[in-house]
Amino acid sequence: MNESITHLKVPVAPEQRDACLGVDGSVAHVSNVIHMISGRWKLPILFRLFAEPSMRTLQLLRDIPGISQKMLTQHLRELEENGLIARRDFGEQPPRVEYSLTDSGRRLMPVLMAAREFSRAHSANKDDSVSV
Repeated sequence: MNESITHLKVPVAPEQRDACLGVDGSVAHVSNVIHMISGRWKLPILFRLFAEPSMRTLQLLRDIPGISQKMLTQHLRELEENGLIARRDFGEQPPRVEYSLTDSGRRLMPVLMAAREFSRAHSANKDDSVSV
């Protein structure tokens, strides 16, 4: 076996290794979530929809500085495909469409909030260790 493969050095029994590294293991699931939320504008969109229960495209465009209509539309479609947001078309003229978080999107928000708190604490710890 190749000694440079670091995941083989993880201190778990061989039969437990698949629980972490297998096709349906922890790494695969976390990677899937990271893929769903990766993209420059996806997190701002999710946080805005968490703050407002329902938003129209123009509201999102105004509330997220620097995002273009094209990128907003692209990321909204990807988030909808991943089941994190729902699109509601009212079928009116002029077109009226609203976006909101799905149940899955709402369940993801505590995870994102925990990541935010981890980042804050980690930054504070890094600042403390640098000044010592």
